[in-house]
Formats: sequence, structure tokens, C-alpha cells
Amino acid sequence: MKQLWTNGVIYTMENEWEVVQAVLVESGKILATGTLDNLQPLADEIIDLQGMTMYPGFVDSHLHMIGHGEKLKRLDLTKAKSGEQLLQLIGEAVNKLEPGQWLIGDGWNENQFTDGAIPTIEQLDTVASNPVYLNRICHHVALVNSAALEQANISVTTQDPKGGKFGRKEDGQLDGLLYEQAMNVVSDTFQQQGEAYIESLVHSLELAIADMQRYGLTGGHTEEMGYFGEYTNPLTAYQRTVGEHKNFRVNLLRHHSVFEQMNEQHAAFNEPFIEPGAMKFYADGSFGGSTAALLEPYANDATNKGMLIHTNEQIETLVQLARKYNEAVAIHLIGDAGVEQVLTYLENYPVPQGKRDRLIHCCYISDSQLQRIKKLPVILDLQPAFVTSDFPWVLEKLGHHRKGHVYAWKTFIEEGLICAAGTDAPIEAISPFETIYAAVERKKNTDTHDGYAPKQKLTRYEAVKMYTFGSAQAICKEHERGLIKEGFDADFTILDCDLLTCTPEEILQATALKTVVAGKIVYEKSSFTN
Repeated sequence: MKQLWTNGVIYTMENEWEVVQAVLVESGKILATGTLDNLQPLADEIIDLQGMTMYPGFVDSHLHMIGHGEKLKRLDLTKAKSGEQLLQLIGEAVNKLEPGQWLIGDGWNENQFTDGAIPTIEQLDTVASNPVYLNRICHHVALVNSAALEQANISVTTQDPKGGKFGRKEDGQLDGLLYEQAMNVVSDTFQQQGEAYIESLVHSLELAIADMQRYGLTGGHTEEMGYFGEYTNPLTAYQRTVGEHKNFRVNLLRHHSVFEQMNEQHAAFNEPFIEPGAMKFYADGSFGGSTAALLEPYANDATNKGMLIHTNEQIETLVQLARKYNEAVAIHLIGDAGVEQVLTYLENYPVPQGKRDRLIHCCYISDSQLQRIKKLPVILDLQPAFVTSDFPWVLEKLGHHRKGHVYAWKTFIEEGLICAAGTDAPIEAISPFETIYAAVERKKNTDTHDGYAPKQKLTRYEAVKMYTFGSAQAICKEHERGLIKEGFDADFTILDCDLLTCTPEEILQATALKTVVAGKIVYEKSSFTN
């Protein structure tokens, strides 16, 4: 059956302000675009947009979908405005648990605490005898109590794992903070196996997908194959949700710890709805946890340059491993030392033809590094909402006079680099509208200034393009996704406002009315029907 979508503002996103009157769809593909007069005779069904605005499907280029779903189930710590309030939330939650049951929370952020104080392990022990594991908002640092350390068999004599460390007091005693790979030593304790565990992952995915569709998202590039026990656990969960219902598109980045195993065991996907992605690894940490790797020390801590997760030899081996299987790499990079470490190996071991390496975050890079990146077949996977989350406190860590490019999205685009947009959810809010607002305004909606580094503001078109065509380019699908164009996938995001012409405040208030994947309406706001 041929559907004709018409009577709205339909942006093709091929060129700025380019619109068409109607789009003809059959079997999940766009047959033609053009005028209503020309296409209506070919249609079996007319879908009236009622004056609303349609874009190519929005795709989050970087997130952790199961993590986002789990965040929706876990104790939400993002609202804690002080260490005392954080402790209060924990105490209230623990009272609802069975003895010995783990309490897992997400989202605490000392940078928004009025007292700036992270609770001590002694304070945690006072409010909770159950094991407690609390992810910092960046997910590069966790806070645990003594019961959690005991469950993981961690004591004062336990050595730091490679690529991580256990926080310690001046006297050497553990302080309850876990940095980078040390987090896994504890989180592995409450990982499970078996059918019940897989079903819990399915539930998390169902929550995540429903939430994403509600914001008009038609897909996401997600990474979690190495975090939930055997890779078959999360992969099975994806097969039972996306694979069976075909209501979403996911590109699965594969963590380096399971990448070769997945290849050797010929892990089954379900293309084009579940697709294998690049090999993922981390070069460094985060600015929030002061673990992002810098070539020069942090401005507020002359003894700290952050943390490289791998040695140079390990990075080289990882890149070679990806190339062995004819695959690209996707690398988490926050600081310039991490960028410096990996660039040589990307230069020495070129990405296979037809693929692009993915540099994720790129929050601080030097000009010389930018010039090297421009010569590589890469995409920059950016999170514009980091600006509104990290400023102004990140300048206290970096200093105001550090040379280089700091959260410089506009510079990257002007230099001709391919850029995609994501949220890193559950790190940032899943809403694409908050991300687009952050990209074009570079401030919170309550701020009265002109934005942090206002010269780096993107245009509306640039920001939306990162969510559509940019995300398609990230996986080399720009010839079939990311545009409303003949032969492309019929994935659409339909909103109640025009993001290219509305006020900045209206961007944040935008509502998805329909979400369409392969020509199928997978979400529809109840008040908007034909």
C-alpha cells in the first residue's frame, strides 16, 4: 500500500530550508517526493500532517539504551542539591528494600551541590547497611558504602585495577569512591546470568525505546555489549525487543572486551533494525571525575593530569584488532592527552574503505590535533548538552587561558568535519530538543548571558542535521538514511513546531506527535490522530 504524507512542513534536510509538499512511501522506503498534484494519484492512503513539521528520523548517535532504561527504574539522584539531600534519598530508598538487597542509584553531581561535599563512606554506612552503588552523573565515578566493598571482596590491601583506582583517604583507607575500571570490580558483583536477568534487560530496553519514541527518536547508536555479563545477555534482549517488533533502529557498538568473541562466534544481528557497529573502547575518563586525560595538569589540581585507560601498546593492539575484522573503531575521548594517544594509531592503521572511525565527545583538543583529525576518515560524535552540564565549573578545571578547542562544535563543522549528535544517555537527558537547544544557545534556559563561548553556537539547521544526516554518516548509511529523499528509509520525526523557525524557548517545549520507522507509525501522541 502506498502512503502519501502531506499537508505539513516537510524538511528534506538535504539543503537548508528545502521542503517538499508530499512524500510517497511503500514497504518502508520513500518512493518519491514532490508536489501533491503529482503524487496524490499514485497513493492508496493519505496521511494528513495537519500542518505539523516532518523531518527525517532523529537518531541519537551515542547512548547506552539499556542504561537509560535502567535509570528509569533506579533511584534518581539528579535532583539531589547537597550531600545531605543525597543521603536522605538513600536512606528513604534503603528502607523499602529487603535486607542485603542492593541499592543502585544514578546521577549524583557534586557540582550542583550547595555544599559541594560528596558524602563520606562513614556517612553512607550510617544511613544504609544494605550494599549501595551510586553512579556519578558521568558514569566514570561511583560512590559505594562498606557493605558494597565487602560484597566485592575489596579491602584496604586490594590493588588498583588497570585503568582505574580505588579512592583513598590521606591515611590510605578506602573512601568509597571508585574511578573508571575500579567501578567494574564492584558492579560485576551484582551482575547476573540466566533467563530472569535477560528478561530484566528486556524490560529496561522496552522502557528506553518507549521513552525515545516519545521524543521522536527513530533509532540510536548504543554501546553495552560488554557490561551485562556475557554479551549474549544484552544481545538477546535486543533480539526480543527491536528484533521481534522492528519498531526501532539500533547500531550496536561492540566493546573491545567482547568484540573478537562476537566475531568468532558469528553473533547474530537482525539488520536493518539491529546492526553491528564499530569496536568501542575508552581512551580516558571525564572532566566531572577529573579523570579525563590532559597533556598539562588540571588548573585546580597541579598534581593531576587525569587518567589514560590503556597503555600505548594496548591502544595499538586494539586498533589492530578492529582492522583484523575489517572494522572501524569508536573511541571515547575527552581530554587532549587521550586524543594525542590514539591519533598516531589511527594514522598508522587506516580504517577499512567504506567505513569511518568515530571520535566520541572530543571536548578538548589542540589545534595541531584538529589539523591531524581533518586528514582522517572520521566522524565526530558530539554531545552538545555537555555544554549546559559542564559549564561554568569545567573552566575551573581547565583554566580560562588553556590553548586549544574547548567544546568547539562550530569550529569542527566550519573545518569540514562530519559531526553527529547524541546525548550519552543516561548521562544526559534523552530529549533531542534539550540537545538542540544546547547546541544553538550554549546555556541553560534560565541563564541570562549570551551563552558559553557564543561563537561556537550552531545554527538550527546544523543542529538538526547532526541528529539526522550526521547520524546516518556516522555509520556510513548516508545514502539511505538521514534525508527525506527517493530511495531512502521512511523514518520520520513529526513535531508540533518548526525547530528551524520557532523561538529558542519553543525548542525545549517541542513535542513529538508521530514517530515513524520504516513507514510504520510506532508512536503517536493520543491527541494527534488523522
